[in-house]
Amino acid sequence: MMNRMIVGNLAHRPVRSLISIVAVALEVTLILLIVGLSLGQLAHSHDSAAGVGADVIVLPPGSSFISGLTGAPMPVKVGAVLAKLPHVKSVAPVLTQITTSGSIEIVAGIDLPSYQSLSGPFHYIAGGPFRAPFDALVDDVFAQYKQVKVGDTIEILNNKFRISGIVEHGKGGRKFLPLATLQDLTGAKDRASIFYLKLDDPANADLVAGEVKAVPGMERYVAQSMAAYVGMMTADHYPGLSTFIHVVVGISVVIGFIVIFQAMYTAVMERTREIGILKAMGASKLYIVNVVLRETILLALAGIALGIVVSLLARAGLARRFPLVPVIVDSGWIVRATCIAIVGAIAGALYPAFKAAQKDPIDALAYE
Repeated sequence: MMNRMIVGNLAHRPVRSLISIVAVALEVTLILLIVGLSLGQLAHSHDSAAGVGADVIVLPPGSSFISGLTGAPMPVKVGAVLAKLPHVKSVAPVLTQITTSGSIEIVAGIDLPSYQSLSGPFHYIAGGPFRAPFDALVDDVFAQYKQVKVGDTIEILNNKFRISGIVEHGKGGRKFLPLATLQDLTGAKDRASIFYLKLDDPANADLVAGEVKAVPGMERYVAQSMAAYVGMMTADHYPGLSTFIHVVVGISVVIGFIVIFQAMYTAVMERTREIGILKAMGASKLYIVNVVLRETILLALAGIALGIVVSLLARAGLARRFPLVPVIVDSGWIVRATCIAIVGAIAGALYPAFKAAQKDPIDALAYE
């Protein structure tokens, strides 16, 4: 009986109910998409770094674990020192450069033989290795998004490069240039931003990282196992990301709270006489509160379902339109967004619910 009455109350005011549902859906969508964008970028950085195949990474003093944000490039000759350390099989110097033409991305300058010694040769979907200083390799995701093929010319750092090969994604970046070429273009001749080390046994990674810091003059260099490096790529370690996510969640809760509060408060005021009849028939204060909160939860659940559907559709649309911008909508954040939306909706309905419960039945029946 109560459930039929609740559904009837919501159907009697379809516009207000729809606005409340859309507001909760907006709250859920805002959380899932913005958090999904943040987590997608982290996951891409994590997978790209892990895909390089190195066991130890060496960065200049003062470097961040965030890809591309390194200190002043190190002399390439440091690689010769690292190669002499026990357990080190190969050393690959890499120079990175952030570009902001169209979107923020990281271009990697690599020495192809040493880079491929880390995890094996590139898997070429089309074309092949560099043949000239102004050749470039791009991954398949970039090639599909930009609709380019081997032999096409693209602009990188305000210079024209010919695509010599399209490689499978997941090995450290989307664009690769010859190391010497990127060094010349960035004024970093004979320098590298990162040294990747391949060991005889990955279990020796922590030992080798300690030996790197024991080399005279390299005490302040950042050296750690690749497992520890990629393990740092979480929202908790990413500077400001946790705060950003908390702000987004807070704004979303405020949106849901205000809209639900307004909707339920107005509904209570419009149903003063109805509430008086219920109380005159013996309905308790708890019963009245229960009715209002049930209506709120029903609105919230409808909004949550709509928000999840919209988020999944938006993720699919973004994946097709912007494949370079990964979005992750995982089950964990769906559950969190659901809980946040329900708590926010209930909080917004508490005052209207208790106000309805406190109405005097005599005054309510006399209300016009």
